[in-house]
Amino acid sequence: MTVQENHLSLYVHWPFCEAKCPYCDFNSHVRERVDTGAYRKALLAELDFFAELTKGKRLTSIFFGGGTPSLMPPEIVAAVIEKAKEFWDLSSNIEITLEANPGSSEAKKFAAFRTAGVNRLSLGVQSFDDQALKFLGRIHNAQEAEAAIEIARDTFPRFSFDLIYALPGQTNQAWREELGTALTLAQGHLSLYQLTLERDTAFYRQHRRGKFFLPREEEAADLFTLTREVCEQAGLKAYETSNFAVPGEESRHNLNYWQGGCYVGIGPGAHSRIFADGAWRAVSTLKIPEQWLEKVEQNGAGLAEDVLLTARQRGEEIVMTALRLKDGLDKKNFARNSGIPLKNLINQDALDALKEQNLVVESETRLAATRDGALLVNAILGELLA
Repeated sequence: MTVQENHLSLYVHWPFCEAKCPYCDFNSHVRERVDTGAYRKALLAELDFFAELTKGKRLTSIFFGGGTPSLMPPEIVAAVIEKAKEFWDLSSNIEITLEANPGSSEAKKFAAFRTAGVNRLSLGVQSFDDQALKFLGRIHNAQEAEAAIEIARDTFPRFSFDLIYALPGQTNQAWREELGTALTLAQGHLSLYQLTLERDTAFYRQHRRGKFFLPREEEAADLFTLTREVCEQAGLKAYETSNFAVPGEESRHNLNYWQGGCYVGIGPGAHSRIFADGAWRAVSTLKIPEQWLEKVEQNGAGLAEDVLLTARQRGEEIVMTALRLKDGLDKKNFARNSGIPLKNLINQDALDALKEQNLVVESETRLAATRDGALLVNAILGELLA
């Protein structure tokens, strides 16, 4: 897949959750009551606003994220999809993904989401171990997770689920066994994330107080390597640092992000990258749901920021995401989407040193991290963009 200039992805953010997970730094909020009618009206209004900025684009994917989008009434999902059809030419094989939690109350809504137009489900399983799920603050158990996967398999043409590894005390053998369970249940795609401690999360504060300890760097690296080996043996290739798929089952929506494509984000705290009038614009919306809602009602959009990106800023964004991909950075695509050649952005001395260390590989058309370099992508980016 390569980025097409006239292609567009749409992200829809539903910011509400039943509970805030201790590792989560996404824009998510717990509310006793949500005026779903008001949020439906506001989402459609903001969709109208962004459609005016992206006329003539072909919509290739829609992604309902959060928060917990499976808490949304399916009627809102259907309304957004129908409105999108009015604004843009939809690709014949458009990918429409919805993130969901495996709780039984949400799994009961899967058929309604399918009827609304969702054709790919992404389940936040996180673990098949009840003790780990309790540690991670999840409100479902392993049995509910497996049941939800079975319902997803029977309901949607495509589905994926997430797991988190490198948990306190987790051994290679325990993770190997859990991966085995995941691979027997998967249908072509898995997202497997190492537990990281993000600022402004409960886990970050607990860790600083010594409440728990993560695996050492070498242990985490071993788990990373094990993850790739086990998945590849099962036919799921690592097409991105934390995402594994059989050929053809990659997330087309996320690939558009990572390759530097154009996308629109609506809802509280959503981000957009829009190419219009010969320049890239970085647009974001207000994070607090009530503030966003009020501003949309007043102005038609809850904008927090709308700035023009320099060629260097846009170029750095593309490099930072593309080097996480197995196929790396497409130089021609990079020059077209950033407006500058790659050699004008990266540190050539650093690149030469990284190639000597076999951490990156370069050809006339591409720049990519090697298998060894995949373990050190953040450090590599720091060197290249210094």
